[in-house]
Amino acid sequence: MYNYGELADEELVLLLKERDKLAFTEIYRRNWHLLYLHAFKILGSEDEAKDLVQDTFFSIWEKSGDLQIKTNLKGYLFIAVRNRIFSLIRKKKANPDFVDILLDELNQLDNTTVEYIDERELIRLIDMEIEQLPKKMKEVFNLSRKEFLTNKEIAMKLNMSEEAVKKQIHRSIKVLKLKLGNYAGVSIALISVIHHRI
Repeated sequence: MYNYGELADEELVLLLKERDKLAFTEIYRRNWHLLYLHAFKILGSEDEAKDLVQDTFFSIWEKSGDLQIKTNLKGYLFIAVRNRIFSLIRKKKANPDFVDILLDELNQLDNTTVEYIDERELIRLIDMEIEQLPKKMKEVFNLSRKEFLTNKEIAMKLNMSEEAVKKQIHRSIKVLKLKLGNYAGVSIALISVIHHRI
């Protein structure tokens, strides 16, 4: 009989692949709270965060026999939760191009970064910096962020090409990252901004 609390993550994963319920329970116990905090910091809703993490673990148990974990267990779990978060944001009709950019940025962050983010302060700083963007860039960014218009809709509204809109969104995020470079969590804060405007 195993002492599951003393097993390494790698050992728990091997047991999980054999559909060991106690191994699954131990993985859940070790990781649920951190994953919940991660989801909550981005979504801003306790219920949505709890449901999302529960669904993630349910999915992992359902396919436990076929799990392919190429990173470490914690990295795998964070990516699984992160992908569900972005699916949820997409369903809320945020501009998909904008969300894709943020997903790329977020994937570059260290998973522990989310522990140290003060979202309210970051959102305040981001709003201040948005006001300083060049007029057209600010207009495009806000139509994408606040009104969730697609690039095509923004292009029609502002009489621009879709490619020009896409470039403006990319540039605006680059400018914000440069201005707020001391804050590694800027991408997460931007996602929070999307949520608070829904």
